[in-house]
Amino acid sequence: MMKQEILDRLTNAGLLSEETEDLGHVPTGSYAFNRILSGRYDGGFSVGGLHEVMGESSTGKTVFLTHAFAEAQKLGYYTVMIDNEFSYNAKFAELMGVNAKELIYATPETMEECFSQIEDIVDAIRLADTDTPIVIGFDSIGTATTQREMDEEYQDDNNMGGAIRAKAAGKCLRKINGMLRKKKVCLLMVNQIRSKVGVMYGDPNTRAGGGKALLFYCTTSFKVNSNNTSDILKDDKKNPLGIEGTLRNLKNKTATPFLKCKFKLLWDKGLDPYYGLTDLLEYDDIIERNGAWYTHKKSGDKFQAKGVNKFVEEHEDIKSMLGI
Repeated sequence: MMKQEILDRLTNAGLLSEETEDLGHVPTGSYAFNRILSGRYDGGFSVGGLHEVMGESSTGKTVFLTHAFAEAQKLGYYTVMIDNEFSYNAKFAELMGVNAKELIYATPETMEECFSQIEDIVDAIRLADTDTPIVIGFDSIGTATTQREMDEEYQDDNNMGGAIRAKAAGKCLRKINGMLRKKKVCLLMVNQIRSKVGVMYGDPNTRAGGGKALLFYCTTSFKVNSNNTSDILKDDKKNPLGIEGTLRNLKNKTATPFLKCKFKLLWDKGLDPYYGLTDLLEYDDIIERNGAWYTHKKSGDKFQAKGVNKFVEEHEDIKSMLGI
């Protein structure tokens, strides 16, 4: 019997080559982040995947989400914000380049309602448009309470809250995971880092929400590291302007895992797209470093890190690689 005849008799089965369609990417606003995220400087968050950005407070997690919205809107994608922290606002979004009038916004109270709202919004969009990608941000799974917790009284003595939330997250993720690629959805989840009580040896830090289920389902998972003292950027009058930090790749199904890149975030402008780029270009053997100077291997031109944006503008091969 011919292979095609066998395939014709099967349901939900086919050849792998027919399933590897690239559904596209959502740029991050940082070329270095694009590179460690997708393996491409002009890439980003893959459509059809679940992506986690986690870190401690005031490390810019929501800014990365907002930059993705801004880049997605430039591509004509639908954008959706699920705000479980009840703190997102139009002024902040527009400062980062988001058109708030085109951002669908919902504030469900429980984790179950958050995932249910995601399904309802996707289904409603797909009734009118079956093809345009949908970018959904969930901020954050770390603060999402479960329906069971909502129904409990404050004085109930139950120390199993973490386990309850982890089980609820696992159930919701199992249900929604299969929908992402089928309906061209890019789901970005913000998570927080908490410290476990009583840990004397090893790392006391852990994910605030989702348990291990979230990490298993993630296409990519990144941790934002930024020191709240030494990494704060200030002007001449010591006024805070933003932060610097590092994005560390914890899991990646689409590119090389465990890479890291630097980022610079200004409160009134957002991410510097060129910051951290020289480290990755050197890693990819496109440039080489000698002290404070870098040399473009193809042309022999030299530049310093602070002039990387000018270097990019003057070299068509680099511009093409970055998708400019």
